[in-house]
Amino acid sequence: MKTQLWTPGMGPDRILEAPVALRSKKGMVLADLLELGILPGIAGGSEPLQGFHTAADIVTQTTDGRDLNIIWTEFMQLLNVVNSERQALLRFLTFQVSNPQELVAQQGQGVDFEEASEFGEPVASRVQPTYFNMGYTFKWYDLASRYTWQYLADATAAMVDSVANAAVEAFYRLQLFEVLKTVFNNNNLTTTINQNSVPVYKFYNADGTVPPPYKNNTFLGTHNHYRTTGAGTLVAGDLDEMIADFESHGYSQANGYRQVLMVHTTQGSVIRGFRSVANGGTGTYDFIPAQGQPGVILNTNQQFFGQGQIANTLAGLNVIGTYGPLIIVQDDWLPTTHIFGFCTGGSESLGNPVGFREHANAQLRGLRLVKGKQANYPLIDSFWAVGFGTGIRHRGAGMVMEVTADPSYDIPSVYA
Repeated sequence: MKTQLWTPGMGPDRILEAPVALRSKKGMVLADLLELGILPGIAGGSEPLQGFHTAADIVTQTTDGRDLNIIWTEFMQLLNVVNSERQALLRFLTFQVSNPQELVAQQGQGVDFEEASEFGEPVASRVQPTYFNMGYTFKWYDLASRYTWQYLADATAAMVDSVANAAVEAFYRLQLFEVLKTVFNNNNLTTTINQNSVPVYKFYNADGTVPPPYKNNTFLGTHNHYRTTGAGTLVAGDLDEMIADFESHGYSQANGYRQVLMVHTTQGSVIRGFRSVANGGTGTYDFIPAQGQPGVILNTNQQFFGQGQIANTLAGLNVIGTYGPLIIVQDDWLPTTHIFGFCTGGSESLGNPVGFREHANAQLRGLRLVKGKQANYPLIDSFWAVGFGTGIRHRGAGMVMEVTADPSYDIPSVYA
């Protein structure tokens, strides 16, 4: 439907001589604004109906000479870069899924040989992994960018670019917030898929689910990966507990997983002082600072095993050191009162604990810039749009600890 407006007529003898002059009514002419070269809503003069800006008046470049359509093209190029790269933390923590639900195999028992007999045949082996039917939430989010022609007349290209950069930063922040909310909130959810209610799980949370056995390790339906330290201060034994639990489920270096511990600066300072019993501390391991991190004086018998000091970055993550197999990442997105450990198979690995769901239609994935009502000048009115959801894929591959003497786990207020 065309955008039209009743405008003052020119009298019975002077009907507007243009194809947009449709008919006269009480001295008014119904005009198609676009064919007149006028953007609806952009009017000149201090009073209504005192005049309209024509196509020649429409701002097509910024005050420093940049064509707005070129800026639009650059915005689209920016989106291509944004959608091809994911934040380092999300790549190691999540695996991208497009289905609203999936059957995810969990770590479990393999197959066994049996002693051969002279005439008998062995029993046929069959791998029987344990599967969970995992659901994922999904929501749409959007953000509007609107410009008046007067703003664009005075704005520089950098000012217009800053709006796009702010939208991209908000996009990354939203993704990270929703993933961390999934991690720290221990309450299972439900989502509706094809009119059916499907569970959206968190890490093991004593909901009655019995984790699959691994080797000689068996578990109960009360198994819980949302714990407290039982004291007001983090100690090395808390990290030992986390390492032992991960390995009891099979999430170990031997099986191709790296164990990552994320902490706020407050807890990172505490962990830097952890020492093994052999070096006068209480832990199983010593904290070993990463390359380039402030050093410490260790016992002269202390040796670095394996590859020695770890690099101070893990694909952009701020690594401060290691404690045994745990790679310690310090990031102030973490609450000061909680620490979060997870096991990763690598960047966007199937073994990563969190599922990051995007739309099944590939054209609707990632951050999109949608043109506003006026396609000829989309920068006047445009919308940033994204849709995604989350859910835990591997319930034993993550653990959250609250540093408190209270035995009951509390969700951090920021992620409640």
